[in-house]
Amino acid sequence: MAADLSFIILSFVIPGELQASPASLAAFFALVCWIGLWLLPWKPWSTREHLEPVNANRAETIERELTVLIPARNEEATIARTISAVRLQAPDVRIILVDDQSTDQTAKVARSTDDPNLIVFAGQPMPAGWIGKLWALEQGLNLVETNWVLLLDADIELTEGMLNTLWQKRDALDLVSVMAELRMHSFWEKWLAPAFVYFFKLVYPFALGNSSKHSIGVAAGGCILVKRAQLRRLGGFAAMRDALIDDCTLAKRLKSLGSRNWIGLTHGVKSHRPYEELHDFWEMVARTAFTQLRYSWIFLIGATVLMLLLFVGPVVGLIAGEIVGRVLSVAAFAVMAGLYCPVLRYYRRSSLWSLTLPLIATLFLAMTWSSAIRFWRGHRSAWKGREYRTGG
Repeated sequence: MAADLSFIILSFVIPGELQASPASLAAFFALVCWIGLWLLPWKPWSTREHLEPVNANRAETIERELTVLIPARNEEATIARTISAVRLQAPDVRIILVDDQSTDQTAKVARSTDDPNLIVFAGQPMPAGWIGKLWALEQGLNLVETNWVLLLDADIELTEGMLNTLWQKRDALDLVSVMAELRMHSFWEKWLAPAFVYFFKLVYPFALGNSSKHSIGVAAGGCILVKRAQLRRLGGFAAMRDALIDDCTLAKRLKSLGSRNWIGLTHGVKSHRPYEELHDFWEMVARTAFTQLRYSWIFLIGATVLMLLLFVGPVVGLIAGEIVGRVLSVAAFAVMAGLYCPVLRYYRRSSLWSLTLPLIATLFLAMTWSSAIRFWRGHRSAWKGREYRTGG
């Protein structure tokens, strides 16, 4: 039906012998889709939802109303910085670190910070049917007594003023989350990290996640400020014990209970987890890519066709198409690159990187297929020495 409609439209805009060219048809499809994405009212490509640290003044209520909960497994390289960054902004806030069966010196390094308000809890062995991070969070949640909980990954650094900014943002909300700025030191990090955020926002539009009119739940697991009462209403983390995409699952479950959520980008929350080589990025994406497609081979095929059409189609049209196909391809490529530029500018990257988006998309598609093939072989996911197999 769509192909027939496109052929009819093309017959009016493309003269004579060029009408039915496959390159023209593909370029036309791509152009329409990119323009449609550009015109979506929730603007998933934009960076308008963001939260930056603007107030370094200490809020008096933080210490008595907030507990910072950190699940940590083999994080000796980053945990001291994470704890210190929190402590500099809220000297008396309670921090609960759940040492999730680490085989390194995570607990020892944490205790070496000599923080009197730090509790290092030795996590128990993970029961069957749980994801490790969620099991650690569940154990830590049982120790929380304050009205609010800040779920913080062990590689995250809150820059000066960010804790108070998050605290102020919570007014009239039940959950506040910001996507940490990924490390961008190596070539692969500089090239792929902005694209990871861009694709995440396309799949999980922030504006829809922030709207009470839409059921989609969006959160970024590195930094989530949430009401303890809402977590208790949900049934704690046991209610989502096997969720690999734990952040968005949490946001969606809470939203179904009437929770008011907000997510945005930030420069004030930095992840220090390295992804120095392509392999590191590949493993990070492949860990949950097929999960995002609900383990559906139909969705995988559909996503493959769509990504090839949108990202590779304009390139093919430029190379192999006739004059009209090339004109449509140039237009499609221009809109495609233009919609990526806001994220690049937000992370202070050159807009010229947008010209490589077709290659980036092809890489991410290959990562997704890798995730699907692993699932087919019985490997659902793996992280920090733990493997989660299909059906187990």
